[in-house]
Amino acid sequence: MHSAERQTVHRWTFIWIGALVALVGFSLLGVALTSSQAWLETSSSLGLSLLGWGGLVQALNALLLVSEQPFAPVPNTGLLIAGSVVWLAGWALIAAGIRRAPEPTEGPSPAAGATLYPRLARYRDFYWSTLGAYGGGMLLAEVVLVLLQTVLSSGVSATELGSAGKGASGGLSLPPTGAFAIALLAGGMVAFISGFIGASRAQRLSLPEATIGVLYLGLPIPIVLTLMERLPGLQLALGYRLREVTYVAGLIGRPELGYWLVFTFLVLALVLGINTGFIAAGSGRVDLKLGFELFVARRHVAVFRPSLLLGTLAVLMLGIIPPLLIYFIIRSAEAAVERTRIRELGLKDPLAAASDLNRLKLREQSPTMMMTALSVGGVGVGVMALIIVLSVMSGFEADLQQKILGTNAHAVVSKYAGDLPEYAKVMESVRKVPGVVGQTPFIINQVMIASEGNVDGVIIKGIDPGTVGEVTDLPKNILGGGSLDILYTPEKIVHRGLPDEEPSEESGVEEDDIIRRSGTPKKAPVLPGIVIGRELAASLRVVVGDRVNVVSPLGTELGPSGPIPKSRAFRVAAIFYSGMYEYDSKFVYILLKEAQDFFDVKGATGIELKVADIDDARRIASQVVKVLGGYPYRARDWGEMNKNLFSALRLEKLVMGIILSIIIIVAAGLIVATVIMLVLEKRKEISVLKALGVPDGGIVKIFLAEGLQIGVAGGFLGLISGLSWCVFIEKVGIKLDPDVYYIPAVPVRVEPVQTVLAVVIAVLVTYLASIYPALKASSVEPVEGLKAE
Repeated sequence: MHSAERQTVHRWTFIWIGALVALVGFSLLGVALTSSQAWLETSSSLGLSLLGWGGLVQALNALLLVSEQPFAPVPNTGLLIAGSVVWLAGWALIAAGIRRAPEPTEGPSPAAGATLYPRLARYRDFYWSTLGAYGGGMLLAEVVLVLLQTVLSSGVSATELGSAGKGASGGLSLPPTGAFAIALLAGGMVAFISGFIGASRAQRLSLPEATIGVLYLGLPIPIVLTLMERLPGLQLALGYRLREVTYVAGLIGRPELGYWLVFTFLVLALVLGINTGFIAAGSGRVDLKLGFELFVARRHVAVFRPSLLLGTLAVLMLGIIPPLLIYFIIRSAEAAVERTRIRELGLKDPLAAASDLNRLKLREQSPTMMMTALSVGGVGVGVMALIIVLSVMSGFEADLQQKILGTNAHAVVSKYAGDLPEYAKVMESVRKVPGVVGQTPFIINQVMIASEGNVDGVIIKGIDPGTVGEVTDLPKNILGGGSLDILYTPEKIVHRGLPDEEPSEESGVEEDDIIRRSGTPKKAPVLPGIVIGRELAASLRVVVGDRVNVVSPLGTELGPSGPIPKSRAFRVAAIFYSGMYEYDSKFVYILLKEAQDFFDVKGATGIELKVADIDDARRIASQVVKVLGGYPYRARDWGEMNKNLFSALRLEKLVMGIILSIIIIVAAGLIVATVIMLVLEKRKEISVLKALGVPDGGIVKIFLAEGLQIGVAGGFLGLISGLSWCVFIEKVGIKLDPDVYYIPAVPVRVEPVQTVLAVVIAVLVTYLASIYPALKASSVEPVEGLKAE
């Protein structure tokens, strides 16, 4: 009897020689293209051919009669032809080295004409409907995601200025992150359903169809989006239509990375749908019941034993050495006591002692149970590390965001060019936009500030003390119980009199050096007030009441020797402390009217806004521009103004999450080994179940449930231990030097979404790791498991 499978003969001499010849031909082609500088013209065709799209594109061009773009002829025509010939000859040799084995010469076997094994009789090489479900599902999922993101985040829902009180106009409008979450869930659901339908139709995983569908229909959109960031022409054609998509992708600093992460998520959803569809309909009918399989899996692997869970939790909370040391001491003491009892019993009744000794051995853990405990612990460690690290990084991000938004506005309204003389009218219009809870005008410029002790470059800002508190935390940051209202009454600033400012002590009169006669008493001049940061005050060596000079190099005044920079004296009215070194050392504040006079500005530079929801600041800023009539007005939100900083923080958190997920992947390797050992250990039981009528899908459910229980138990323990460590760090604290880090302790912020995501990642990884062992278990035939019994 011969094998029914197709046999192939490989002549490795031909294959290796053909590979070398093809490599030589490829090198000749590369030299020809390099010498003619034709790589730019051929790179697109080579890229399409690499993914198998070249023939399809050429066929479409032929059908549509689209001619290729002509380019300069290749100078080394002979080298190009030689490379092509050698390349084809190499592949011909490789093809000659692969031959089908000759048919056997013996006659038919005794089983000729018998009924074929049902599973083999139903087998088909390829399912076009499954390919359409997988590939079409991926393409539809990506289109749904892009369209939903655009529709949900680009609509407006606010009262227009001209129709105030008459109703609202607009459509759906959500914050970009909220719209992205909804669009991502919808796209993932479409991919999952498509995978489920395709696998149910084929009653198998159909990996060739999935691979072809993802390559041909899933890759084009992420590739186009990636190229859009690099090709100006493509950016000009699609950038405006996809601005909401590119904005969300750019939140992590690298838009192309965001595109491929979303693509990976959709592929994962497709794989989960394929696996679920195979489990549900792999036996030829839809079977969604899990009661029997879960019962068998729970009794078989016994993950949720109190001793295993409590022991693993103790290891996660206290470290590996103390719990294991206590465990081995207790187990050794129990074993010694039990064996002593059995020995004494054996002196009286050897048969009863042998029975007790056998029960003692059965109670000892098998290698499979030990690996199960290690797998649960590995998943728990990964989840705990993810939760702790991401919570600490979120704490730093939240602290930084609070300090930035406490000093800066949520959004800024200004003009593309020039000042804003009509700021009062603009503020009246902006006040009607829903979501705006505060606004204040400002003037900003760069100047130099000098004292008797030092000089520094700073950013000076003219503010309105009456409204600046509605937008920023500057009034709360004033040290020593001071107030910004002192800027309105600079004569009340308590100051230390300098030698040239003090009145004469001789009878309250002063001698004039020029005319040598008594004058009127000299009073300290009243200078406008200025508010500076604590770090800048230390650098300039000034305190409240000291005099500083502000010099503007942009504006000039005429002096005896020509134009000179504008200079004006101010008196330090208050000192603020924001907790950010960059702000405390580089920002100073003066009265808005003083800034108008000093910089010769009519009106203001712009208007700072505070919104009710900082995550919705971008949409509200866009609505403000619409209410103002568009150009020449513009509005920038805090995310755009601090894009590089927050993008770097998000990218760092993403990279740290990916790196720490490797711990879970290592634990997934332990799960694969554990489930494979369970399969090998229970081959007889699997054969009995299949002989009793349990379908392949039922066997897959059992072993998937076992791997899933390990993931759920590890994720649960990791969640408890991770949250406990976060509470410990927050309450007890890891102290830091405030003078160096500007925070007294390591901040911790537990975000529910990322915490749940860490557990979900662990469960998904363990679920995916269990697929291969479960499929191997389902392929065990009853006769194979029972023939040795």
